[in-house]
Amino acid sequence: MSGSEILIGKAGTLDQHLLLRQANRHGLVAGATGTGKTVTLQRLAESFARAGVPVFAADVKGDLSGIAKPGAADSRLAERARELAIPDWVPAGVPTLFWDVFGEQGHPVRTTVAEMGPLLLARLLELNEVQEGVLNIVFRIADEEKLLLLDLADLRAMLNEVAERADELRATYGNVSKASVGAVQRALLVLEQQGGDRFFGEPALALADLMRTTPDGIGQVSLLAADRLLHSPRLYTTLLLWLMSELFEELPEAGDLDKPKLVFFFDEAHLLFDGAPKVLLDKIEQVVRLIRSKGVGVYFVTQNPADVPDQVLGQLGNRVQHALRAFTPRDQKAVRTAAETFRANPAFDTAAAITELGIGEALVSTLDAKGVPGEVQRTLIAPPCSRVGPLTAEERKAELAASPMAG
Repeated sequence: MSGSEILIGKAGTLDQHLLLRQANRHGLVAGATGTGKTVTLQRLAESFARAGVPVFAADVKGDLSGIAKPGAADSRLAERARELAIPDWVPAGVPTLFWDVFGEQGHPVRTTVAEMGPLLLARLLELNEVQEGVLNIVFRIADEEKLLLLDLADLRAMLNEVAERADELRATYGNVSKASVGAVQRALLVLEQQGGDRFFGEPALALADLMRTTPDGIGQVSLLAADRLLHSPRLYTTLLLWLMSELFEELPEAGDLDKPKLVFFFDEAHLLFDGAPKVLLDKIEQVVRLIRSKGVGVYFVTQNPADVPDQVLGQLGNRVQHALRAFTPRDQKAVRTAAETFRANPAFDTAAAITELGIGEALVSTLDAKGVPGEVQRTLIAPPCSRVGPLTAEERKAELAASPMAG
């Protein structure tokens, strides 16, 4: 790895690099379960960190936590490094901060109801159009009357206030039915039972906490514990979309940088798009398209490229495609779709290769210095230098105690 690129793997004797100048053109890591996506994500994350780029990633299964500790010198990782003749492979972890909405496996992640905003909150509460309209009225009145919306108790009180003033507000905002207010209140109750009430409140997470580098120039990796969070998929996706939106709104325009300010990995990305209304899909597309100029790269990790809508998929310039299985007609169509997203290589059939890839092998295409996608290459992915596998409970506890965010 040089100062301007990171090594993804090798296609024969040919190194496959991701240029740091093109890393904010976003990317996709796809493949069936068990084909090596998580190890690829770990390789990319630690490589970005060593290049001085802070990283945020959701740790869906707990496997990524090993990135904080060195890998074993006598492991299969070391054997793969020797096989690929990677001269600078040395077991080493990277500085890691652990976060958890529930405050159990990491530092608490919080934001205020006001910062979340009505669009994302309506998505989180699964409101219909009428109920979302009531929520917009609540936010509008709170803003006009300078009332703070910090946690769910504030929001509940504001909903009661709007219901009581329905006759007074009708002329300005239209009808606010008690039935709609009641439906929103019930949705808030469900969210509280899922643990969502812990997410709202103060102190709110500062984006600067996710964009740290060490004194010797290594980027910090921020891992969000998501194994329990995935049981509440709306909360998981709304949290990550809120983080992307906050980055988009708060960071200044940066243009083309030598390396990104932050790289954001969105694991289980299909959850973001499942059942999302058009207004939310438009918001996601806008953020992905425009956040590039803020110096942020967004990398979606999912089983199938078809999980990502075409308007978003078209923004993802750097691709790593692990194996897909083609057992059914639907699977075969997915393989063809995945193959068509690559710039073809005349040396092999891309669609056939996708079904033949082994574990730790992938088709890779990255952007060159001019932003043009390279020909797809069948690549053995380079091993991470950190541990593949989770930390023990004792190791995680020690990491949290030594964290700069402790207390």
